[in-house]
Formats: sequence, C-alpha cells, structure tokens
Amino acid sequence: MFDAQVWAFTGVAFILTITPGADTMLVLRSVLARGQRAGLWTMLGICSGLFVHATLSALGLSFVLVQSATAFEMVKWLGAAYLIFLGSQSVWQTLGPSATDTAAQPQMKMSPSPKSYRHSLLEGLLSNVLNPKVSVFYLAFLPQFIQPYDPVLAKSLLLAGIHFVMGIIWLTLIAVLAGRVRTLLTRPQIQRSLEAVTGTVLILFGARLALERR
Repeated sequence: MFDAQVWAFTGVAFILTITPGADTMLVLRSVLARGQRAGLWTMLGICSGLFVHATLSALGLSFVLVQSATAFEMVKWLGAAYLIFLGSQSVWQTLGPSATDTAAQPQMKMSPSPKSYRHSLLEGLLSNVLNPKVSVFYLAFLPQFIQPYDPVLAKSLLLAGIHFVMGIIWLTLIAVLAGRVRTLLTRPQIQRSLEAVTGTVLILFGARLALERR
C-alpha cells in the first residue's frame, strides 16, 4: 500500500503538521500549567484522535457532518466551547493566588499526579475529536489517496498512522522545548503571563471555530 499517493499524502501531511494551530497552543498550555510530561500526554491524546477521524471517515460516518448542517453545527459548537473552556481555565488560574504564593509551592506544580496525566491525555483527545474541521478534512482528503482496489479502512488507518507519527515528532519537539524553557522561567509572574497568553489564544481559536461557516 506504500505507493506514490502515500508519499504525496506524507508531503501534504507534513505541511499541515508544522502549521501552528490549536494543537500547538494546547500542548504549550499543558506544559506551562502541569509540566513537560503533561504536555507529552496531551500530545498523545491529540494525535490519537486522528485514528478516530480516519475510522469514522472510512466507515462513512463523517459523511453525516458534511450533509447535515445540524450535526455539523452541534459538533462545531461543542468543539468551540471546549477550546474556550480550556483557555478560560488558564486565564482564570492567572487570576488566582499571587505570584508569591505560587513561588512558595513549586513542588506542587512540578510533581503532577498520574491523574493529571490522564486528564491531559483526555484534554488532547477531546480537543481533536470534537473538531469537525478535522472530520470534514479527513473525509474530503483521505479518499484522494485511496485507490479503488485498496482496503479502505486499512489504507485510511495507514495514512492516519503517518500523520500520527509526524504529529508525535513535531508536538514532542514543541513539548520538550517548552519544558526546557519552563524550567528556566523561574519567576512565577512570567509563567503566569505565558499561561494567560496561551489561554487567550485558545479562546480565540475556539471563537474562530464557532464563527466559522462551512
């Protein structure tokens, strides 16, 4: 199944992967709020969502989003509301305890529990799955790289796997770099400012998704 179309998909997927978007900001938000490991779990959740979209596309379920305006709007608003919720959480945290209080408890932020990792994984997965633009993209994009004689589901999962690997590599790089910068930014005021920025950008992405038309 590794034909010329697969390599063409790989090139296009690479460009899409390195284009900054809500996924990048969500990983940065997770790293700044809960540490590098949390950012990596968020990244894993985001990339895992690609297989959900590929499966739905192969089974034709994403067709519903294209044909039904009501279904599309419902998923769109859910995705937008979730991004705005995540962004608002970051902004709200910056309005909480003072920078002095935060600095007095560095261990609490640097040692998140396993539960917080599961939370990060779920955040990334939901942000991707609830994005109707990804579903529509996979439905319109993947069939162009599938031959009539190819097993549709297997080929769709293969292409999603390529996209998954690229996403893992790119977002891991972002998470690691952000984690190193985070350790250098020992001043709580700077950390809180960065969290406010990433939160605000997520809110803007959510608002753009809500206002965007098909």
